[in-house]
Amino acid sequence: MLSISTSNYKASSLKVSPFICSCKGTPQGAIDLVGQEKYEVETYSYRYDGSSTNTGLFSEKRVLDAFDDEYGGVVVNPDKLPIQTNVFASILRSSVSIWRTEGKKGIWLKLPVEKCDLVPIAVREGFQYHHAETGYVMMTYWIPNEPCMLPANASHQVGVGGFVMNDKNEVLVVQEKHCAPELFGLWKLPTGFILESEEIFTGAVREVKEETGIDTEFVEVIAFRHAHNVAFEKSDLFFICMLRPVSSEIKIDDHEVQAAKPASKHAHTCVYYVYAVAAAAV
Repeated sequence: MLSISTSNYKASSLKVSPFICSCKGTPQGAIDLVGQEKYEVETYSYRYDGSSTNTGLFSEKRVLDAFDDEYGGVVVNPDKLPIQTNVFASILRSSVSIWRTEGKKGIWLKLPVEKCDLVPIAVREGFQYHHAETGYVMMTYWIPNEPCMLPANASHQVGVGGFVMNDKNEVLVVQEKHCAPELFGLWKLPTGFILESEEIFTGAVREVKEETGIDTEFVEVIAFRHAHNVAFEKSDLFFICMLRPVSSEIKIDDHEVQAAKPASKHAHTCVYYVYAVAAAAV
């Protein structure tokens, strides 16, 4: 996207030196007049959207395609990033300079995995890692000379367990395939992590279904605990949900579960575990 605004001119032809043009306006002598007519050329600006490969025409005031967020910062459009590393380095530096003069605060720069060559350039320009997902890395830059007010990366992971008891007071338990050697063969509640944008009770129902094949209905949350420095120095929230079984045929997940069964003999152990979880949250 290249937007240029100019004032009226009267001559029918002109020549512009491609190496003199800049966003601050056209310097004196850059236009070769034909005849004796006068020209007026206003200053202009443009926003780089990654579609042009001509890097010699403009040398100043280049700005990455971005939009303002509601907190006085900017979010760079990841779909309009330059492909060439040298172009990206130049435009990124220019963009930060311009956003600084405009009083912007935080910059959010999402770099897709197919443009991973741009990551070290952003680091050299002062950007910091915020978080990463399968297809991208998110980087940030705090412009003001004051403490950074950008929110930190997610601090918690959330796990769920399903406490499923049938009308015979038998509790559904499983043996995991992949666990620490000292826990191999241990009967336990079906557990797992909730998915992105998934409710806690929905995650518990899903985990029980995936691991055992048993369909259930959510009744209530009966215990939870909050632990710290669990995985990659993140905190951990774990919820146990009481679930009512609505089917009885067990079909285990061969990838995660070694065995599953409703068992009365392990019920007291599971109940004790629930109490222990609840006590840990106090």
